[in-house]
Amino acid sequence: MAQGSPPVPRARAAAPARRSDVLFQSALLLTFAAAFLLLSLFAPGFFSLANQLNILRQAAPILVVAIGMTLVITIGGVDLSVGSGLALTAVLSATMLKAGWNPWAAVVVVCALGLLAGSINGYFVAYQRIPAFIVTLASLSVLRGAAQLITKGYSIPISPDSAFVTLGRGLIGPIPVPALVAALAVAGGYVLLHHTRFGLHVTGLGSNEEAVRRAGVSVRRIKLAVYMLSGLVFGVGGMITAARLASGSSYTGLGFELQVIAAVVVGGTNLFGGEGRIIGTVIGTLLLASIANGLILMDVSPFYLQIIEGFIILLAIWLNLILGGRRDAR
Repeated sequence: MAQGSPPVPRARAAAPARRSDVLFQSALLLTFAAAFLLLSLFAPGFFSLANQLNILRQAAPILVVAIGMTLVITIGGVDLSVGSGLALTAVLSATMLKAGWNPWAAVVVVCALGLLAGSINGYFVAYQRIPAFIVTLASLSVLRGAAQLITKGYSIPISPDSAFVTLGRGLIGPIPVPALVAALAVAGGYVLLHHTRFGLHVTGLGSNEEAVRRAGVSVRRIKLAVYMLSGLVFGVGGMITAARLASGSSYTGLGFELQVIAAVVVGGTNLFGGEGRIIGTVIGTLLLASIANGLILMDVSPFYLQIIEGFIILLAIWLNLILGGRRDAR
């Protein structure tokens, strides 16, 4: 487009995308409402306030990490190491507290370690151009192995009297502290992705990396920053999990990465990049958490949820391919 040309065509082109986004979010909300209604009818105790607060508490680590994963997937990447990172940061939290560390010092150190782990992933993805799948798959093994090495297969207890436990079990009024932490993560992620130049670059990377590069943006720095944020949030998620369970275990977070990815793609983030929805991620997380909770209340094996998550990811890939083909045809 010439420098002096009017922005009207761009606005017109963006209008169908906005309408599509509104329609998708409306459909997702209707799906969530229908699932909520069915579970309220058939799952004993599902609708109770105590159970709803319990869902928020249990969904909080997934939602916190899913905010980072939304950014990662939006740039066209993936982070398979989040489950292992969750385990390692939970173990390190418990280890430091057992050694007599100040709880808030432990929080700072774990956040720093999460950033470090994310920066290593980001360095190899952005600067060495190794596929994100390979890099984070290797990190998955390294981080899980480190957690197992520290614990030697045993759980490390955290004293229930520690102030750290408030992060996972505390209440502010009737609201669980983990839910408030997740709300802060959602607010930060929403502003970052949808209302900052950084978020514009993140979306642009997933849509057309070369165009972003030619615009003078440091593509490598954006990718590095996104993976660092992913590391930070799995550190926070690990601490919430350790505080809720009052222990750190190397077996924490097995299959966690699939739960997070499923929540993100249910929320409408394009698995091939270029389109991220923070609010959709929130709804997707709560939808899957509600289904898992309802299955337990109905005395149905929660392992069915793993099957559902697998089908969701497969369906999302298929739909993205179909919709992507239609966009290309236009």
